[in-house]
Amino acid sequence: MPGKNEIERRCALTHEVKPAAELIRFVVGPDDVLVPDTDAKAEGRGVWLSLGEKHVAEAIRKKAFAKSLKTNVTVPDDLAALTRQRLEQRFVAALQMARKAGQLLTGAMKVKAALETGEAIALVTATDAAEDGRKKMLATLKASSKAAEEQGLPGAERPHFELLDSAQLGLALGIESVIHAAPTQGAAGEAAVKRAKTLARYIAN
Repeated sequence: MPGKNEIERRCALTHEVKPAAELIRFVVGPDDVLVPDTDAKAEGRGVWLSLGEKHVAEAIRKKAFAKSLKTNVTVPDDLAALTRQRLEQRFVAALQMARKAGQLLTGAMKVKAALETGEAIALVTATDAAEDGRKKMLATLKASSKAAEEQGLPGAERPHFELLDSAQLGLALGIESVIHAAPTQGAAGEAAVKRAKTLARYIAN
């Protein structure tokens, strides 16, 4: 069976065929209301759309969902915002799982050390982080990634995400406030990075 990245689907808005990982599925609920199926596992009639908040808004405006499904369907006006909320919830759940598995570090000192040693596979920064702290942590990320690349070590390119504020991150992880966090190697840590990439792509597009 092909993996998710190998499965292709057609975007209902642009009609482009893309890997499923670059799209998001929407499904018609029992009350004929369209809802985001962020895990792409819900039963029922579904439609795929390129991953992006602007794409969802455009699809609503052009009635792309009804055209693709060939039936009348109730599309909430706030579907784009609802979809972002669902993706944020998935990301938060993944962070919680990574923390329980011991594959998520928090706190500036621990995160900095993990970046320097290569233990961290990504950097998560709160959207309301102080500018000087953000710059210092990004400088550490850049320097350690460059060193790893020069040595031919794996994991040289580690993504940086700014998706939630410190209060949201703190609430998710049961800590008063979280400014910096770093997923580490392992299934749970990698799942958190994967969901962060999906959310980041949705926000950017």
